[in-house]
Amino acid sequence: MIATQTPSIDWLAIAPVIALVGAALAVILVRAMIRHAPRVYEASIVVGFVGLTVAALFLARQWSEVRDSGSYLAISDMVAVDGFAVFVGTVVLIATGLVLLLSSKYLARRGIESRPEYVALLLLSAAGMLVMSTANDLIVVFVALETLSIPLYVLSAYDRRRSRSLEAGMKYFVLGAFASAVLLYGIALVYGATGTTSLLGSEGNVGIAQFLSQVTLLEEGTLIAGLMLLLVGLGFKIAAVPFHMWTPDVYEGSPTPVTAFMASATKAAGFAALLRILLTAFVDYRSDWRPAIWGLAVLTLVVGSVAALVQRDIKRMLAYSSISHAGYVLIGLEAGTRQGLEAALFYLLVYAFMTVGSFAVVSVVGRRDDRHLIEDYRALGRDRPALAALLAFFLLAQAGVPPTGGFIAKLGVFAAAADARSYALLLVGVVASVIAAFFYLRVIVVMYASEDVEEATEAPAAARARVDAPTAVVLAVCAAFTLWVGILPTVTLEFARHAHLVN
Repeated sequence: MIATQTPSIDWLAIAPVIALVGAALAVILVRAMIRHAPRVYEASIVVGFVGLTVAALFLARQWSEVRDSGSYLAISDMVAVDGFAVFVGTVVLIATGLVLLLSSKYLARRGIESRPEYVALLLLSAAGMLVMSTANDLIVVFVALETLSIPLYVLSAYDRRRSRSLEAGMKYFVLGAFASAVLLYGIALVYGATGTTSLLGSEGNVGIAQFLSQVTLLEEGTLIAGLMLLLVGLGFKIAAVPFHMWTPDVYEGSPTPVTAFMASATKAAGFAALLRILLTAFVDYRSDWRPAIWGLAVLTLVVGSVAALVQRDIKRMLAYSSISHAGYVLIGLEAGTRQGLEAALFYLLVYAFMTVGSFAVVSVVGRRDDRHLIEDYRALGRDRPALAALLAFFLLAQAGVPPTGGFIAKLGVFAAAADARSYALLLVGVVASVIAAFFYLRVIVVMYASEDVEEATEAPAAARARVDAPTAVVLAVCAAFTLWVGILPTVTLEFARHAHLVN
């Protein structure tokens, strides 16, 4: 008889994930119990928020445990319970909650079938993101990536009436599958070079970090090739150039709340995996991956900012803006320091509120055919002054204008770059910020243009837009947080400062 030892399960470590998966399953059961379509969708929204609340309570318990007893590894060292995971999990839950609230009336307003499966897919994708934020094993990273990606493929093509939505789902699926294959190949090469997929091991379990610190490889080619392939696979998820080609089309074709979800939560999860892998497993190879991150950051900043200048569709413009924002987070990662990690995490949190707020405005402004041309925002300041003011505020925050959270976030990554003596990258970031200011200001100028607008079918749909209560709550929360962090950033900065990686 062969004796096997099953790993002990720390239920607190995976409790937030269980809460979201349980809520997703409950939503599917609600569909079978309530037959009336409007009621079942409303009930599924409520169940979704219950699941998010329970997951948040478990995250708070994890934070208390980490602060009192320190970070630790669980479930055969496959899961890390640390401040970093709690911070990223908080970003994911907040973004998911805001998007769920934004979606509650959006589907019906756009004539899209309101089905509880939409909520279940959002929750399952968020569960995958939570797993990715805690993953201490490359295999777990891959499983988490697929768990968060597969629901997003379906959500991107959720509006089956529109060819652009179906095209978005197909492009995302094909390119996402390719990126996953590249990531898996990279994992295989790293395993071949080190004999393990664990990022950080403990007693009796040697991880990649311990192996590389104790063993001198005579031939590093396999390891470096594997590391570069890992960067390619995760670079797709964070929309870093040159792995960004899917982003504009998918962002434009997907339902706007789904676009907001991908721009905020998905980006945070992708960066969580990238930060943990590089700053734990490959921290001794900083001199090898820093030049690669430097190049990615420069390309991402330049291409994202310049390409956004020529866009006529505001969702495509925000897509390229999202690409450029990934470049700023990469600046913090390139520093390779504790300060850089804190700046990157803080940026991801603030960016989530700024981008969800921007897409919340976009969700109620646009033509009846769901197009979102920038020209349609002409005279929005006259027809819907509150909406125009909010969108202008979010765009200025993304440009890094004080006293918004965007200013503090950019200041943080620039300070980290200066501290790491990455002066050239710092200069590129400043120039990219100046370029970005132009395309943000272009939208603001259009909104407050004084030219008369004919009240015909070609007139801006803003004149007919109606902000429902859930969308108003999302706008208020995003605006309040962005302003609060810009004026009083201490609490949020302290949260990021205590988001330590397990070591």
